[in-house]
Amino acid sequence: MAATTSARAKKATKRRPPAAPAADKRRPPAAKNARQEGAAPAKAKGAARAARPAKAGAPAVKAGAKGAAGGKTARYAAFLRGVSPINLKMSDLKRCLERAGYANVVTVLSSGNVVFDAPEGAPEPALERAVEAALEAGLPRGFGAYVRSTAALGRLLESDPFARHRLPDGAKRVVTFLREGPKAPPALPVTLEDAQIVAIEGADVLSAYVPGGKSPLFMVLIEKTFGKDVTTRTWDTVTKVAAR
Repeated sequence: MAATTSARAKKATKRRPPAAPAADKRRPPAAKNARQEGAAPAKAKGAARAARPAKAGAPAVKAGAKGAAGGKTARYAAFLRGVSPINLKMSDLKRCLERAGYANVVTVLSSGNVVFDAPEGAPEPALERAVEAALEAGLPRGFGAYVRSTAALGRLLESDPFARHRLPDGAKRVVTFLREGPKAPPALPVTLEDAQIVAIEGADVLSAYVPGGKSPLFMVLIEKTFGKDVTTRTWDTVTKVAAR
């Protein structure tokens, strides 16, 4: 009986699992993997920064920088709506466009006219959005911008549509810039007392009025005919801007 018990004890000893080894002082694989995962967010952050959408106007800025580096550029003029010496300094207007990446920025008079270099053939609506975005980014308030190439302004001045019309003595000639040409142009001339719209050249409206009175009737006429999303300059101002 004792012999049998001793034999069973020996078999149990042989089947007993080996004792657990001493704890490994090296960092376990899980901790090593955790350290590697901790580095992953940094890479993801960089990827997110690269994929972050560009701010409005950025494509025009990049294209402008490329043009300045060797591509062809042209001169463009932006006419701002609702500007006066009280609500916008021309030095601030110049600074906003320079910060946006435009070169050879020059302001003309104090009524919100600025001339700058941009890639030749750049779409004017895209430049309008880019200029407006640059102003919103650098000023307490925004302003609408209406862009024309100085070459187009030069052609308008040279053609002088006013010369084809008999204007009243002392009439002041003005150009109103629209976003786009009217889809259904009105029959011309359109008149309101001493103010009259005499010609439409694409998205540019040419009007004349006799100064005087308490209200600018020509602006009433313009807004009644084309809406308020417009800006107007005198013929003399357009001449000065085109020369820059």
